[in-house]
Amino acid sequence: MESIAGNLAAIRQRIDAACIKAGRNPESVRLIAVSKTKPTFMIKEAFEAGQIDFGESYVQEFLEKQSDLLLENLPVRWHFIGHLQSNKVRAIIGRVALIHGIDRYSTAEELSKRAVQQNISIEYLLEVNTSGESTKYGLRPEDLTQHAPSFFSLPNITLRGLMTIASADPALARHEFSLLKRLLVTLKESAPDPSRLTELSMGMSQDFEAAIAEGATLIRVGTAVFGWR
Repeated sequence: MESIAGNLAAIRQRIDAACIKAGRNPESVRLIAVSKTKPTFMIKEAFEAGQIDFGESYVQEFLEKQSDLLLENLPVRWHFIGHLQSNKVRAIIGRVALIHGIDRYSTAEELSKRAVQQNISIEYLLEVNTSGESTKYGLRPEDLTQHAPSFFSLPNITLRGLMTIASADPALARHEFSLLKRLLVTLKESAPDPSRLTELSMGMSQDFEAAIAEGATLIRVGTAVFGWR
């Protein structure tokens, strides 16, 4: 069985190769190790192998891991990559570096309100349903530019880019990654400060190389790092 350190080294080699093929700097892509459902000793093992960014999807599980003594004082950079509901904002605000899964103005509004109360700044991504599948969360692509101005106006939170979960079919996924990139370009046209819109969170264990080819800056990889759940 491969070690987590070995898995990470192999993934980083694949990231480098995909970036070179796409004419990109490998440093422009950040690997998020998706640690949901994985025990903290695995997170520590990955951290000791040089992994800094970790993604969690379930609020209660995330809070338990963050307070685990095994990870105490480790400068882990947490990402909340699950769909975030308004009533869960209070629990994670100020505890994560980036929130990936916001697709409602009401959730962003709650995030802004809490950030103002605590006098902190929060960075987040808008989730877009590029596949059109009813089982997935996210704004419809055609609604994104219409609703974006209202998100831009909220204080103490900064929209940094877009996130999507692509189809399982590789051909469809490649199209959806390309769509998300085009949507980010369009979004910049109406942004008060386009320079802040730099992130595309897309691509997972089975398709991150295609995502990199289409401009991904954040890839969310779980199985290839930690093995099957």
